[in-house]
Amino acid sequence: MDATAPQDRDAADLVVLLDDDGVPTGTAPRAEVHTTDTPLHLAFSCHVTDGAGRLLLTRRALGKRAWPGVWTNAFCGHPRPGEDPVDAVHRYAEHELGLVLDHLEPMLPDFRYRAVDASGVVEHEVCPVWLARATAAPQLNPDEAVESRWVTPRELRTTAEVAPWALSPWLVMQLEQLPVGASALDAVGDHV
Repeated sequence: MDATAPQDRDAADLVVLLDDDGVPTGTAPRAEVHTTDTPLHLAFSCHVTDGAGRLLLTRRALGKRAWPGVWTNAFCGHPRPGEDPVDAVHRYAEHELGLVLDHLEPMLPDFRYRAVDASGVVEHEVCPVWLARATAAPQLNPDEAVESRWVTPRELRTTAEVAPWALSPWLVMQLEQLPVGASALDAVGDHV
């Protein structure tokens, strides 16, 4: 059975809650976990490149609870309890962007952050960061993303330096943790 079939999606749409050491402590419904007092939970973030070495940015749907309309990396998501992280990345790539990924590698396996948006909604995640390569152009799910754009790694870094407020805070923090000249983002064609 398809893991994203509608009858399964609601029952299985849980996030994994974590203690301060990153150890699972339980679950919570994804639709209810993001509030002004969001508990630490497991997520992931994925950067997607094309054959030309460009990176995909997406603009979050305007109906999103947190950071609506903000430009960010290709996509983010939450592994379900017991779900292999690689499977979760592939599931979200297909659901949010209609993408099939033909390569996937970890970039920041220990990335963790907490950020508060303008409405007070908190993101508080242990959020491993992945780099993937797309095999086709994205087909945006309008519930997830309203726009997309391919940019060079240099363009992305410049935007983060001069206008960090225009990007999601997790994207800016990820770029700060990837050393310039030594990261997969700066040599994306060599890594995927």
